[in-house]
Amino acid sequence: MDSDTFEKQMRSLEYFHNLRLLPGCWVVIRLDGRGFSRFTEARFEKPFDHQFHKLMVQTTKALLEELHGIYAYTESDEISVLFRPDWDFFDRSLEKIVSISASIASATFSHAAQTIVNFDSRVWLAPNKSQVVDYFSWRQADATRCALNGWCYWTLRKAGKSAAQATAALEGQSVGFKNELLFQYGINFNELPTWQRRGVGLYWEEYEKEGYNPIQDKAVVVKRRRIKLDKELPMKDVYGQFIRQILDIEQMATEV
Repeated sequence: MDSDTFEKQMRSLEYFHNLRLLPGCWVVIRLDGRGFSRFTEARFEKPFDHQFHKLMVQTTKALLEELHGIYAYTESDEISVLFRPDWDFFDRSLEKIVSISASIASATFSHAAQTIVNFDSRVWLAPNKSQVVDYFSWRQADATRCALNGWCYWTLRKAGKSAAQATAALEGQSVGFKNELLFQYGINFNELPTWQRRGVGLYWEEYEKEGYNPIQDKAVVVKRRRIKLDKELPMKDVYGQFIRQILDIEQMATEV
């Protein structure tokens, strides 16, 4: 067998190499920490740890910058990054997108935390803005649900309950029951930090910066872009309006 034929035969077994994301769709990459429940329990305060949160924000920012996203959201050990319909990273190759995004997240977090961690990555597609709004509303609702459950579980654990006992005590219980449980321990869930209950968002904002024009020999004001960290995200319908505003701004910028 000649070398060209052998090369072609071997490459034909890369079944998913030519798989591309559908054109014209909004793209969301969602990443999760692999085995982070065990990892965080041994190293960080439960149910929430500010240092861990800072590491997740740093990782989210790296993804937003390096992959040229327009909005990113992180809660617990999860990150979602949004991209415009015309995003053309590696010709929209699914293999490249999931492997490179996972490697950026893993490398950034590992370097900052000085310990090796891994993230997995998946891709979610939306044909229209309404579904993008629904996606981020869904992830925020999940953040609130998980935050309430986490606070209840770890409050019981710190009160002396075993893992099995704490899990059994919360099984099938309502939101009202869980809020009342926390209240009995002096915790008002609605007064906990917003970033714990709703997650945080990162997005681009314009700002003015004073510079110098050497040709005209004078100070000038120029516009630059930077990433804003929003720890006070709105919720429910107002959050949906907030996401739609980001999408509308991006669409207008594309059309100009």
